[in-house]
Amino acid sequence: MKILYIEDEVSLAKIVKESLESREFDVLHLEDGEFVISEIASYQPDICLVDVMLPKKDGFTIGNEIRQLYPNLPIVFITARDQTKDVLKGFESGGNDYIKKPFSLEELIIRIKNLYTLTKGLNDQKEDASYRIGLYTYNPKTLDLIVQDTVKKLSYREAQLLMILFETKGEIVNRKYILDTLWGDDHFFNSRNLDVYITKLRNYLKSDPNIEIITLKGVGYKMIW
Repeated sequence: MKILYIEDEVSLAKIVKESLESREFDVLHLEDGEFVISEIASYQPDICLVDVMLPKKDGFTIGNEIRQLYPNLPIVFITARDQTKDVLKGFESGGNDYIKKPFSLEELIIRIKNLYTLTKGLNDQKEDASYRIGLYTYNPKTLDLIVQDTVKKLSYREAQLLMILFETKGEIVNRKYILDTLWGDDHFFNSRNLDVYITKLRNYLKSDPNIEIITLKGVGYKMIW
């Protein structure tokens, strides 16, 4: 797996890079985001790890640039910020995942592997595959959620959550199962991320009043239409 790692803290970057390489990842490290787009074109990474606070160009700006040119390239933001508004901005800037400093290398590796697996699974879908969800059509290859003339492109994490709820239509899906499947564990920060994603999916699906994502407090979710 090829990882493009953008981090201006040289000592941290050295530790992370060497640790990943010791586990047989291929890592290209950049200290700022000035030449990220050209490096992606030549290096062709499987995943980008992007620090938010960078010189010359911040991580969220880089995320937007990557997403415009490489819509299917996974991005993990790394930051000391953990306010809800910062998490939301990260997702709005094209991020698929978000990890807070200080982090354990084992957690980072689990997140990378999970995201790579999710990405590979979505990219392996047949191009002509599509699903009907109420009034919506969902294409897992392009990640497009379509209703009438409106097209919403989902992030990988949004798409995976939608498919879990779709495949268990009318059944209760345990909250811990979703967290373990999509994030690798159910600690508080990931639990808050899941709340954000559920809210976003509800907003995306609001054009069909028959579609509901029901919260069963302390248990999980159920999608009906």
